[in-house]
Amino acid sequence: MEQLENKFSRVRHDLPQIFELPRATESVTSFKLNVPQVAIDDLQQRLNQIRWPDREIVNDWSQGVPLSAAKALVDHWMNNYDWRKFESRLNSFPQFRTLIDGVGIHFIHARSPHPDALPILLTHGWPGSVVEFLDVIDRLTDPTKFGGNAKDAFHVVVPSIPGFGLSDKPTAQGWNPLRIARAWTVLMQEKLGYTQWVAQGGDWGSAITHALAGERPQGLLAAHVNLPLVVPAVYPDNPNKEEQKAIEDIEYYLNQMSGYADQMNTRPQTIGYALNDSPLALAMWMYEKFWEWTDNQGQPEDALTKDQMLDDISLYWFTGTGTSSARLYWEGVGSTIRTSGFFSASRATSDKILLPMGASIFPGETFLPPRAWAEAAWPNLFYWNTVDKGGHFAAFEQPEIFAGEMYKAFGSFRG
Repeated sequence: MEQLENKFSRVRHDLPQIFELPRATESVTSFKLNVPQVAIDDLQQRLNQIRWPDREIVNDWSQGVPLSAAKALVDHWMNNYDWRKFESRLNSFPQFRTLIDGVGIHFIHARSPHPDALPILLTHGWPGSVVEFLDVIDRLTDPTKFGGNAKDAFHVVVPSIPGFGLSDKPTAQGWNPLRIARAWTVLMQEKLGYTQWVAQGGDWGSAITHALAGERPQGLLAAHVNLPLVVPAVYPDNPNKEEQKAIEDIEYYLNQMSGYADQMNTRPQTIGYALNDSPLALAMWMYEKFWEWTDNQGQPEDALTKDQMLDDISLYWFTGTGTSSARLYWEGVGSTIRTSGFFSASRATSDKILLPMGASIFPGETFLPPRAWAEAAWPNLFYWNTVDKGGHFAAFEQPEIFAGEMYKAFGSFRG
C-alpha cells in the first residue's frame, strides 16, 4: 500500500499544478490573474487525448449533451478560444483578495465615478462565477456611458463564492449560504467600509441573498433576486392557474432536471474526481446547464456565445474548483435534508423575510413563482417585474435588461 501511495505521489508531482492563488491576509490586497502557460498547455494536451463516448440514441438533448454539440464546443476550445483575452478582460476590473472567517475571498470592486452611487453586492451561482456579471459592471458603475442617468449609478462589488473560481476552497464543513452571507456582511461593512448598501443574486446567489436579507445586517437597505425562493410550505388546496403552473414547474424540475443536484447534494466528492481530472467532463457538466437554463431556441449558443461559456468553464478548470463548488450543494441542501435542491430548501423554511425584497422574473428561468407567493414570504415586497427575455443567468444573458432592472428596483433607496 505504501509503495502504491508513493507511486501516485510521484505521478502527481510530475503533472502541472493547478493554478495556485496567493495567500490571503486580513488586509485587502490587489489581485491580477495570470494562469501559468504550463497549465494552458496541459489543458490542450488533455483535450487532444479525449476518448469520446458513442453517439446518443436520440435526436435531441434528452439524454444530455449530444455528441456533435460536445465536439463542436471542444473544437472551439482547442482551436479558436483565447484564454489570455479573457484573462486580460477580467484584469481590467479592480480585483482584490482578503481573508474572511479563515477563507481567502476574491472580489471585484468597481467604484463609480459618480459620488452619490449606491453600493451593490452581486452574488453569482453555479455553474456561474464572477464571469456572469462582467457585462453589467460598466453599465452599473457609469450609466451615462450607455445613455442613462448618473443618479442610477452603483459602486459594484462582485465576490467569488468560497470554493468557486478565485476564492479559496474551504477545508472544513460549514460553508453554507448563511455563513457566506455573514462573510459578505464583513466584506461590505468592515473590509470596504460601506454603511448603506443593497444586495442582488441568482441561483446560489439568490439563496445567499435570501440569507443576507433574513439576517438584516446593519446598512443593508434592500435585496433583489432573479430566482425568488418563495415556495409555500404547503401548496394551496385549490391552486389558481398561475400557482398550478408553478407547482408543475417544480415537479418537472424535481423529476426531470435535478439529477445533477441529487449527485452534488449527496456525493460531491465522487463527481468531483471527473470534474477535476477531465476538462471534457467539467465542460459538459456545465454546458448542459447553459442549454437547459438559458432562454434559447434549442441551442445554448442562442443565448450565450461559445467564448462566454468557455470563459466560465475555463475559470473553473484552471482553478480546479469543479469539486469544491459541488460541495456547496452538500452544504446548502444535502447536509440538512438530502433531497432535491432549492425548492425543498425553500419549503423547509417558513420564516418571513422582513427586509424590503424585490424580484425580476426572466421568462427562461426554471421556476416562475406567482407574486402572491412572494407577498406571503416577503411582507415588504417593494418591486416585482416580469421582463420580455432572458433566463436563469440573467446578467450573463441580458446585461442591458438586468442593469435596467437594477436602476428601477433600487431607485427608491437612494439618497
